[in-house]
Amino acid sequence: MSHIEDRNQKAAEALSKAFRKHGMEACYCSTIAEAREKILSLIPEGSSVTWGGTESMVEAGVLDAVRKGNYNIIDRKTAKTPEEARALYGKIVCADYFLTSTNAFTINGELVNVDGASNRVACIAHGPSKVIVLASMDKMCASVEDAYNRVRTLASPPNALRVGANTPCAKTGICGDCLSPDCICCQILVTRYSCVPGRIQIVLCGEKLGF
Repeated sequence: MSHIEDRNQKAAEALSKAFRKHGMEACYCSTIAEAREKILSLIPEGSSVTWGGTESMVEAGVLDAVRKGNYNIIDRKTAKTPEEARALYGKIVCADYFLTSTNAFTINGELVNVDGASNRVACIAHGPSKVIVLASMDKMCASVEDAYNRVRTLASPPNALRVGANTPCAKTGICGDCLSPDCICCQILVTRYSCVPGRIQIVLCGEKLGF
């Protein structure tokens, strides 16, 4: 076992206790493959499943597995008109399971997310019966302030490039604290407590995922 993996396991034990104190559950998987299987084990067949923009779930192969499984898939990208998108959103907020990542999390057991369209942060905060969060251990931060700084410096620029946003960070690789029409940092959500115990399940992963 490497020193990093040893650290991850010990940190995950402390993080699980911290998240539980904040009304959330957490577990640790050392590899991406283990994390994928853990997530799939949490979703009963026949459940309605949806997701926000999440590179971590894509990279881990979770979304591909869900699409091939026996689930009721609600995919917002299938909407062809604004009216269809709005109708789908009504189904999304009532889904059984919402799959997402988190931009960062703190050692105190808080999730920090920053969004553009904000469907992701909305569903983390309220709506779907269960939220499953996949987060690699490199997203661990000391405080909410550190977590927000991580989003601005490490997560938002590559995310802006991913979605083709016309923002300063997409052009320079550095956050410009912009108010651009394409800004992907419109809403900031700090999940410090889940008033529905266990609604949010966090799967921590030892291997790097997402931004």
